[in-house]
Amino acid sequence: MKPLLTALAALFLLGSCGMLPPVKDTSVHHLLDPAIAERQITGGSPAIAISRPSLPSYLDRQQLVSRGTRGQLEMNSYHLWAEPLDAAISRVTALNLGRLKNSLNIQPVEGFVTLDYQTLLEIRVSRFEPDSPDNLVLECTWKLQPVTGRVANTRSFRTTVTISPPDSPKDLSGRITAMNEALARLAREIARAL
Repeated sequence: MKPLLTALAALFLLGSCGMLPPVKDTSVHHLLDPAIAERQITGGSPAIAISRPSLPSYLDRQQLVSRGTRGQLEMNSYHLWAEPLDAAISRVTALNLGRLKNSLNIQPVEGFVTLDYQTLLEIRVSRFEPDSPDNLVLECTWKLQPVTGRVANTRSFRTTVTISPPDSPKDLSGRITAMNEALARLAREIARAL
């Protein structure tokens, strides 16, 4: 009797799988890109490692985050990061700085096989999201810490970039472009300090 029940249960399960339509994944995966114009890089100096920035826990997630009214946060279940946000920020910052300073040796810290860098760039992000459908805010502190030597001073940075086109439930391309521009502005400030 047991083999018959098992066979009937298996047939029922197989049959029910065919009755349910497949679920379509409508999520969009986003990737940050450098906004500094690409050019051929030939230099090897300065050698700077970019550590993964520290992020507030509400940003350290796969979903893109927006601020609502009265301190509410909105997690977008359909717009997701293609890579962890901290890794994206260090990757894009390295590319932007490398292009600005003509150096092949500006990379995320994971890109160095040995400790061949002279300086470590540390970034602490406090905000990196829209404060309205039209504006994106990047607030952070950063420092260029020499591998040998005394502790460097921490500097603060804040920029607001217009989101165009403004965020809509189906299209966040303007936000991603604004985030890329905010990171380019940060890289320009850091480059001036080098």
